[in-house]
Amino acid sequence: MAKKSILNKVFIGVLITLFSSVLFAQKPRTVSGTLINSDGDGLKGITVLLLSEDGTEANRDETSKKGDFKLKKIPPGNYTLEADGGEAGKVSSPVEVSKKNVKLGDISLANEVVDTPKVPESIEVPTQDSTPDAIAFQPDAGKDYILNELSFEIKKMTAELKYLNEEIENLKALSKMWVNPLAIYSKEIIMKNGSTVFGKIVYQDEESIKVESLVGYLIINRQDVVRIVDNVVTEEQAEYVPEQVRDSYTPPPMPKLAEPQYTSSERETSNKYSANCVLMGNISEKKDAQGNIVFNGEIKNIGGRRSDFVKVDFVFRKNWSGETKTLTTFVRGGYHTFDSGITTDATLLPGATGAFELYVPHDFGSFIGYSYVVDWEEYE
Repeated sequence: MAKKSILNKVFIGVLITLFSSVLFAQKPRTVSGTLINSDGDGLKGITVLLLSEDGTEANRDETSKKGDFKLKKIPPGNYTLEADGGEAGKVSSPVEVSKKNVKLGDISLANEVVDTPKVPESIEVPTQDSTPDAIAFQPDAGKDYILNELSFEIKKMTAELKYLNEEIENLKALSKMWVNPLAIYSKEIIMKNGSTVFGKIVYQDEESIKVESLVGYLIINRQDVVRIVDNVVTEEQAEYVPEQVRDSYTPPPMPKLAEPQYTSSERETSNKYSANCVLMGNISEKKDAQGNIVFNGEIKNIGGRRSDFVKVDFVFRKNWSGETKTLTTFVRGGYHTFDSGITTDATLLPGATGAFELYVPHDFGSFIGYSYVVDWEEYE
């Protein structure tokens, strides 16, 4: 019985000891200390934080006049004490709270040194006035030579490419000149013998005309010229010739204009008493507001007989392939009534003059040149 009583007392004592130790271990503790500066003086009004292991705030306090702080009711565990005194410095220190209150004593705040790259005092920035001991950039002569050579070659190739482009443009201009003479020469000189000269008039007087053409300079007697026509052809209107055959290409021959077909079988040009209608001056050309081309001129009967149904046939050359179109206009002359009762207003008596006007509609299309024939009939 006595042995059982002793065992009970021992068991109860162990339980009390374990319980008291647990209660003692879980009892909150106090963490205290004093914040001082580098001179040992206490720092007032600085907030002291106690952070748990997960970074959350466990407690905080503000230092007194002497720099003292006290953090109460801190459960046992591992913490971090942090304080930031501004210019005085900052501190971050681990703190372990266990069975007893923690007294940290004096905690000195120190300014943290920021790890910023510094130029050693012995190294100076190279300048023009730097001493021989200063560090300077030493260029590689081999690399500079290669760069200079490459730069020279690039400039040389650029100049050659520019020269070749100019040569190509000159060749294109020459090819256009041979494919279409009117691309550079806008004058078409129609001769009495039926030939046509394309060129540029560089000089003229009352007797002769000096013309620059594809075959050189020509001196033409003015009396051999029937008419000079201005032909301005845009580049889009010129006939396209593939480059593969351009060297061997020759433009087709110009269409041969038919001689005037006189309707009057009795006409004899050698008879001085026959009619003879000719163009007075030049044919004017203009465009109206609708884009139609209008040709105007005057016809005079310099012969010795009356001319009837006087008209002007215009033959327009559409392209260099020989395509032509003909438009006709009658002269506004005097009235004459024949025995058959037919009346015409296109009659020119000897010495009379009549005007004509030809409208070329806008949808007629472009043309590279034209020629004309004056025609009439003669009746008793």
